Amino acid sequence: MFYILNGPNLNILHKRSTNLYGKTSIENIKKKCLEKAAALNVDIDFRQTNYEGELVEWVQESADYAKGLIINAGAYTHTSIALYDALEILTIPIIEVHLSNIYKRESFRHHSYIHSHAAGIIMGMGETSYALALDALASF
Repeated sequence: MFYILNGPNLNILHKRSTNLYGKTSIENIKKKCLEKAAALNVDIDFRQTNYEGELVEWVQESADYAKGLIINAGAYTHTSIALYDALEILTIPIIEVHLSNIYKRESFRHHSYIHSHAAGIIMGMGETSYALALDALASF
């Protein structure tokens, strides 16, 4: 089982900055992840929350139930020390995902509290980033 955890504002993805994120929705990303997981013969647990504490609890839970973690923490990528601390306990592979290239955006987005825990980072590939992350996890 792979966990795919998504942070704040991804639930309104289809309404935000379509020049950066395209016109896809979190529901469409979930559907494509389910299709990709089926093709890879793996199970996924796909979740989204706007609440930092809930995201931290899911990361903690993944330590006991997941074989790998894909995380798009949204803005918490750049701000959450609590998320950093939760990721520190994981021994499973972590893939950090961003729909846009964070290094082509505002300077405050250039720092990630996730990257030091991640086996890899996939960014700037839009919704394809998730399929690439699933391929990566399946290869571990």
